Amino acid sequence: ASIFTADAQYLDKVGRDTFYGFLATHAHRIFRDEDFSQLYCRNNGRRSVPPSLLAVALLLQHYDRVSDEEAVNRATFDLRWAVALGTEPCEQPFAKSTLQLFRAKLVLNERGQELFERSLSYAREIGFLKNRKIRAALDATPILGRGAVKDTYNLLADGIRKLARTLEQVSVRDLGRWLKKRAQRYFSKSLKGEADIDWDDDEARKTLLDTLVSDARSLLQLAREHQQQLSDDDPQRQQLEDAMRLLSELVAQDVEEDEHGQATLKQGVSKDRIISVHDPEMRHGRKSKRQRFDGHKATIAVDTETQLITATDVIAGNASDGDNAIALCEQSAENTGCEVETAIGDTSYGTGELRRAFAEAGIKVVAKAPPIADRGTFTKEDFSIDVEGERVTCPAGHTTTQWHRGAVTTRRDGTKQHAKVFKFDAALCTPCPFYEQCVSSSKGRGRTIMVHAEEALLQQARAFQKTEAFKEQYRERIVVEHRIARLMQLGVRKARYFGRKKTAFQVAVVAAVANLTLIAAWQSQNPGDSWFVLLCVFAFMAMLVTGVRIRMYEAAAYLPGYRLAYETALVKKAPFRPDF
Repeated sequence: ASIFTADAQYLDKVGRDTFYGFLATHAHRIFRDEDFSQLYCRNNGRRSVPPSLLAVALLLQHYDRVSDEEAVNRATFDLRWAVALGTEPCEQPFAKSTLQLFRAKLVLNERGQELFERSLSYAREIGFLKNRKIRAALDATPILGRGAVKDTYNLLADGIRKLARTLEQVSVRDLGRWLKKRAQRYFSKSLKGEADIDWDDDEARKTLLDTLVSDARSLLQLAREHQQQLSDDDPQRQQLEDAMRLLSELVAQDVEEDEHGQATLKQGVSKDRIISVHDPEMRHGRKSKRQRFDGHKATIAVDTETQLITATDVIAGNASDGDNAIALCEQSAENTGCEVETAIGDTSYGTGELRRAFAEAGIKVVAKAPPIADRGTFTKEDFSIDVEGERVTCPAGHTTTQWHRGAVTTRRDGTKQHAKVFKFDAALCTPCPFYEQCVSSSKGRGRTIMVHAEEALLQQARAFQKTEAFKEQYRERIVVEHRIARLMQLGVRKARYFGRKKTAFQVAVVAAVANLTLIAAWQSQNPGDSWFVLLCVFAFMAMLVTGVRIRMYEAAAYLPGYRLAYETALVKKAPFRPDF
């Protein structure tokens, strides 16, 4: 540390209660250089920028929502950044490539969550997050992908172009002959512009599609022939296989052959359709029936008491919100060291399958059960369903025990359960005075009732959600909405990077920023450390006078919750070792 650094000169000017002042005062406790030692080569003979400084720079970058280039400029010329980083004003602490390399190290070594986890560790250290059972609110929000979304024609062209460039990198001899007649089509500015066809002509469009599919298959054949010449441990083989797999999937998902063997577009949309070659992990998703998006989904868990984000993840855009609900709860328990007692979520987290999974994990779930379809007739709730006795009684008092297997449900342990479809005989239903109110399908048929494999759990849920206790607990879910709004303010709505892995890193860093700003606000409202600092200084001077020798750090250890105040006020930052 130096008296010339910005945090020593301008901390009060920037503001101790700002996020920049908070990082200047506490960042050395949150991020330590030794925590990142495995990312660096030892004894390489040159100094590196301290990883703790780069970790703080990543937080500031997402806090101010700036690019890598702007992050370097702000670290050099912005007094607030200099205070937070503890550098001298107008000093360039790192280069753009250094910041990018550090981020790449975190992503490649799957340590992106570490920055986020440190925010929770720090919350435990200062007593903001106490050891107790957690009530976790869960939710998901769309993330717009960075990859370009294109139609089938351009997707196939992008896939062909990617495979051709991969073959060029591995020096395939026959690639030149293949490209001789096709280079202008696939490496021009616009595929459709070069095609020069009447797009209102169905036959012209089919001819172009057939040409694209033919070129794709011939290029795939060329790639297979070269693939056999590469050894299994050759890194180029994996790169080639990825490009081949992508092109094969693009052809299979959108194209089929008619009776004449000509390629035509498939009707409908494939279940897991790839929508971008630049980011193959992007998917069509829906937040609601009317709101569609292209990209991924961020899922988070929030402690309802402290409003800290306790777990984050990124799933496919077309996945259900609750697909990783159990994983979020498990991650929350691991990150906080506290048991998750209750999970609170919207209807996506109240399905029968998830309720069974939560029950097996020993977690209580507070969520609305999926609504029962109302077709203008008696609903399932109007019937008396005896799950254990396997019988259903209709509003008229008739009972049936006849059922057949319905939809299959797979539980977490791999076991499969079948729904039961109970059927009332037509001879019983037709003369019934409630027939018109009960059966809306073809005349002369009996009523059917589908009983879910987890019907008992759903019955309990529907009964519970009518109580005041449920309404009171369900209100706590609003905290996750607030935290998602905060993540949106910090730029999570749009992905910064390609791929789900890098997007998950972005969400984790932004969640760390959201947690630390919350902690900073809490600390500013609970200034209980200043008197202890004065006490430490007085005790230290008294020891000098009396000659008593004791380490202040050990003395502070006997007073839980105040070690941080002592270290912040009296301990200087350790220099970064040159062998990193």
